[in-house]
Amino acid sequence: MMKPTPPTRTALLADIGGTNARFALLTNGKLSTIAHTAVSDHGTFSEALTAYLGEAAKAGTIQHAILAASGAVQNGRCALTNNPWVIDAEELRRAYGFSSVRLINDFEAVALALPRLLPGSLLQLGGRERVAGAPLAAIGPGTGLGMAVTIPHGDSQIVLSSEGGHSTMAGGSLREDAVIAHLRQRFGHVSSERLLSGAGLENLHDTLAFLDGVTVPKRRSAEITRTAIEGTCPISRAAVDMFCAMLGSVTGNFALAVGAKGGMFIGGGILRHMPDYLAASQFRMRFEEKGRLKTFLAPIPAYLILDDDVAFTALRALMEVEGLD
Repeated sequence: MMKPTPPTRTALLADIGGTNARFALLTNGKLSTIAHTAVSDHGTFSEALTAYLGEAAKAGTIQHAILAASGAVQNGRCALTNNPWVIDAEELRRAYGFSSVRLINDFEAVALALPRLLPGSLLQLGGRERVAGAPLAAIGPGTGLGMAVTIPHGDSQIVLSSEGGHSTMAGGSLREDAVIAHLRQRFGHVSSERLLSGAGLENLHDTLAFLDGVTVPKRRSAEITRTAIEGTCPISRAAVDMFCAMLGSVTGNFALAVGAKGGMFIGGGILRHMPDYLAASQFRMRFEEKGRLKTFLAPIPAYLILDDDVAFTALRALMEVEGLD
C-alpha cells in the first residue's frame, strides 16, 4: 500500500524593518527565496503582505505566521518606530485565516539567532573567546538602533528585548559633546539612535559641517558612507569615523550593563557594507575604553554580522521550538 502523503504545512515568516520588509514561506521545513520590498512602496503592512502573498492570501493555505518588527511589541501589536505601519497579530489572524500569529521585536529575533550563527557569517572585531553560558548581546544601527540580549538557559535561551537605543547619548570627547549640544537644540533629548542609525549618520554629517563652517551637499546615509570610504569628502569621513567611535562606546556600555561575555554582535544594515572600515576604526578602542573596567571588556569578542537575513534563522528556530514547522 502507498503511504498517505503528509499534509502540507506552510508558515509565513517576515522581518519588517523601518526601511525594508522581507518575506518568505516555510513549507514542510523548506524556506522559499526571501523577498525584499521597500516599506515606502506600501501604505500599510497589510498592503505589503497581500502584494507578497498574491492568490495565497485568499486560498487559506498558510497555517501560521511569525513576524519580527522594528518596534516595541505590546499585547500582540506593534506600531513601528521609524515608519507609519502598525501590525496587529489578531487582525492578521482574522484577515488571512492563519491559525496562529506570533509577533516579536526584530532584535529579539536577532538575539534568538546568535547561538546559531555560523563562523562564516561573522567578522570578529577584537577580543578573545566567548564564555560558554554567558549572555550574548546584539546591537544594530540601521533605520533605528536595535538592542537585545539572549541568555543561555539549559537547552534553550531567554531573550530580553530592549529599547536601549533610545537611551541618552553621552559624548566621549569635546567634539562629540559639541555635536550632541547642537542636536539637543533641535531634538531636545538626544538618544543614541539620533546618532547611530541611518538618520543619525546624516545628523552627524550635517552637524559637523555646521560646526566647521563648511558647505557640503545634502547627503543621505548611503552616500555619506560611500564618499567616506572613497575619501572624496572630509566631512563624510569625519562623520563615519565619529559614528564608528560612538558605536564602540555604546556597545561597550551595553556589554558592561548585561555582562555579555558570550559576545557582542553588531547587526543592522549600515556597517555590513563597510566591514574593513569598521575594523580599522576606533570602534574597538572605544569599546574597551572604560577606565578600571577595561580588563573586563578586553576579552569580550565583538562580531559584525555579515548575514543580511539573520532574523530568518531565528524565525525558523521559533517554528521548530513551537512545533509549527
